Amino acid sequence: MEYFVKKDSIVRKIWGKSDTVLFIFAGASAEFALNKAVDWLYFTGKLPADPIGRLFSTVAYARKIVFSPLDEANKAVDTMRKIHSAVEQSRGDVIPDWAYRDVLFMLIHYSIASYELLENKLTDAEKEEVYNVFYRVGTGMGLKELPDNYIDWLPVRNQHLKSDLKKSDYTTDLFLQYKKHLGAVRFKVLLEAQKLVVPVAVKTMLQFSDFSLLTPAVPFYKISKLMKMDWLLRNILLPSEYKQQIDALDVYRG
Repeated sequence: MEYFVKKDSIVRKIWGKSDTVLFIFAGASAEFALNKAVDWLYFTGKLPADPIGRLFSTVAYARKIVFSPLDEANKAVDTMRKIHSAVEQSRGDVIPDWAYRDVLFMLIHYSIASYELLENKLTDAEKEEVYNVFYRVGTGMGLKELPDNYIDWLPVRNQHLKSDLKKSDYTTDLFLQYKKHLGAVRFKVLLEAQKLVVPVAVKTMLQFSDFSLLTPAVPFYKISKLMKMDWLLRNILLPSEYKQQIDALDVYRG
C-alpha cells in the first residue's frame, strides 16, 4: 500500500511525538496571531472561542495526511480545500493565496525547529524531506508560487515574515484567549515555549526576550524522555480535559 509519507520518513518521527507536535502548535500559535489574515479565523469565530480545540483540529488533519495511505491523505487535503471554500462563500471574499502559503510555511518551519529543539539536528536531506511533504500538501490544495525545494524556500519564507506579519488588535485578543483557556501558569509556559522556536522577526514583533525560562529545562526534559517520565510533565503542564487527545498524538515513543 502506498502512503503519502513513507513509513521511515523523518516527517513521521516529527509528527508522531506529542511533545514535538505541541511545540509546533506553540510556535505557530504565536506567529499566526501576527498574520495579517488572522481575521479570517475570527470571521468564523472558532479560533477565539476555542484556540486549544483548534489545535487538535489542525493536528488531526496534519496527522491524517502524514500517517494515512495516499488516497485517504489526498481526501484530507481535498476536505481542507472545501472547508476553506465554504468560509470564502460565507464571507463573500477570497482568502489570499499568500495566507495559505503562510500557514504551510509555519508547518515547515516549526516541524524542523521543534524536532531540533527536542531531539536532534536534521540533515539537509531530512529538511528537504520535510519541505517536500508539505510542498505536496500545498500543491494538492492548489497553491501557487511554491519554491521547488527547501533551499529556494528559505528566502521566500523570510520575505513572507517581513511582508505578512503585523501586530494588531487581533494579536492582543488572541493572546488573551490563550491565557483564558490555558490559565495563567500554563499560559506562561506557552510564552516561554514560543520563545524557543519562533524566528527573530516574530520575537521582535511580540517583544519577546531572547532568553526563555524553559531553556535550562530542555536537557532535563530529554533525560525524562529516556526515563519514560515525560508523560508526567505533559500532564502537569497541559489541561486534563485534553489528556486523551495528547496521549493519542504519540506514535513514536522514546
